[in-house]
Amino acid sequence: MVSSRAELVADTALALLAERGMRGLTHRAVDEAAGLPPGSTSNVARTRAALLELAVARLVELEASRAGGLVEVAAASDLTDPDVLADLMAEFVHGLITVGRVATIARYELALEATRRPELRRVYDEAGRAYREGAVALLAAAGSPDPVRHGQRLVAFLDGLVFDAIAGAGPVPGRDELRSAVREALAGMLSR
Repeated sequence: MVSSRAELVADTALALLAERGMRGLTHRAVDEAAGLPPGSTSNVARTRAALLELAVARLVELEASRAGGLVEVAAASDLTDPDVLADLMAEFVHGLITVGRVATIARYELALEATRRPELRRVYDEAGRAYREGAVALLAAAGSPDPVRHGQRLVAFLDGLVFDAIAGAGPVPGRDELRSAVREALAGMLSR
């Protein structure tokens, strides 16, 4: 983020996206929710497209920070032990559906909007590539016979777990349930 004001605007935009959806995100709503004087959001992001791009950039920054923490822990772990990798992935997913819930819901709102806005799609796709590359690296370290294919499948599986926990009809899974689900998926990927 360029400034603390831009960060406040972006964080507030993400919160509004999660709370009110895409239609609830306006410059005026951001000003009000952030406690800023009228017109402040327009000074940071003049157009709606600029506000959406600011929100996507902040979301990418927040998720990169969370993923960076995962990479640090993974680097100090024995990833050849499938239980260790399952524990790491389960903790990551649990974070997305609990403490990161607002950002995750905003991500879904922005993902759908990105299907209609090429300028958002580009930023969103770059973030997705980074996730997939990270998953490929983790699975290569874990001994996957096909880390590229398995990395893509792991991201899709984890995204499905997150989406189901956020938007599905069932209860939000706990860490143990997530760990078990990830272990089952990894068992198929890492079997020799």
